[in-house]
Amino acid sequence: MSSAVDPIPAARPPARPDLEPKRAPLQPRAVETYERILAACAELLGEVGIERLSTNLVCQRAGISPPALYQYFPNKYAILHELSLRLMRQQNELLAPWAVRETMALPPAEFALSMAALFVRLQTLTAQMPAGIWVTRAQRAVPALQSQRLRSRDLMTDLVLAPFLEVHPAVDPAQARLTLRLAIDALYSAHELLFDEPSLDPQAVAQTMAEMVAGQLERLVAGR
Repeated sequence: MSSAVDPIPAARPPARPDLEPKRAPLQPRAVETYERILAACAELLGEVGIERLSTNLVCQRAGISPPALYQYFPNKYAILHELSLRLMRQQNELLAPWAVRETMALPPAEFALSMAALFVRLQTLTAQMPAGIWVTRAQRAVPALQSQRLRSRDLMTDLVLAPFLEVHPAVDPAQARLTLRLAIDALYSAHELLFDEPSLDPQAVAQTMAEMVAGQLERLVAGR
């Protein structure tokens, strides 16, 4: 008789929740309900946190029935997903006019000042947006939202990469993309650091982060 033990089958990863809205609101009353759901979720995020948030709580806060919510969103993660998309679109609107040839051609010291100013605008935007800080935390803490966050960072990297290579065509594109991708992550890491440690000086964090990025880009352009 064989003494071999059958291998234990690997556990299946948990199913990824559906993040897409069930349908878009078209009529004014439907739009009003849709926006009320999002506003209620944003308010509750700051009060109860991500784990305790539920569709039932959102319904109570919004003053609607669960069937009314489920017409538009299949679960709480889909509501968080929509709030996250809105935040990232507004952040991208700040980045787009900055990611141009003129910025990439600035001397390192001026580039650092420009990036620090962008960082401060980004910080202000997120802090002023309803639940912006909590949505930022959810992007990292909720597994279902992490792929969206990474795709957004990749899109931002490519947005900056194109004008950078126009100004510095001799730089290896792959190395440039890696450096800029890390720069985008550095910007957002500093962004989240201020939310986690509000006692820090935003301007000092912005300037330190920007100088680090500018120094690395200067070394990249110089071929060091």
